[in-house]
Amino acid sequence: MERLQNMKASGHGRYEELTDEKDVVRASAHEPRCVVHFYHTKFRRCEIMDKHLARIAPKYFGTRFIRVFVENVPWLVEKLGVKVLPCVICFIDGVSKARIIGFEDLGNSDDFETATLEWKLLHIGVIEKAEASGSQFVYGARPAVRQQIRGRDDEDFDFDLDD
Repeated sequence: MERLQNMKASGHGRYEELTDEKDVVRASAHEPRCVVHFYHTKFRRCEIMDKHLARIAPKYFGTRFIRVFVENVPWLVEKLGVKVLPCVICFIDGVSKARIIGFEDLGNSDDFETATLEWKLLHIGVIEKAEASGSQFVYGARPAVRQQIRGRDDEDFDFDLDD
């Protein structure tokens, strides 16, 4: 119970903004799973990504979801090579495991489904299916979008023995 309270106090279960570079580095390095969205207020697509991440964050208490205004963290932007926005970097045990840059991996459309982003984060491993309130959210994306994300053309959209 104490561990859960500490996690809640440190920002788990919500999508929050950090403004200090040191706090961002600390969070991404010390959390077992962390999703960091680098955004700019002048980019409409960053607002779209914010909307989707805000919907996902409360469902995955074990993953920390953070948004960071790029002008507040210039050293980190340079160090991580963030050049295109929106940029979502997924950290697992302090190591950058994957990036979602723009919307190419999400159907290359501004009106992609939250489930598509959720499925991508699950596939990366930064969120865990067991924590979800129901897997229908993760697999609610259209089959064609799931195929594009996975890079497969087979008929087996949701289940692989190899995974």
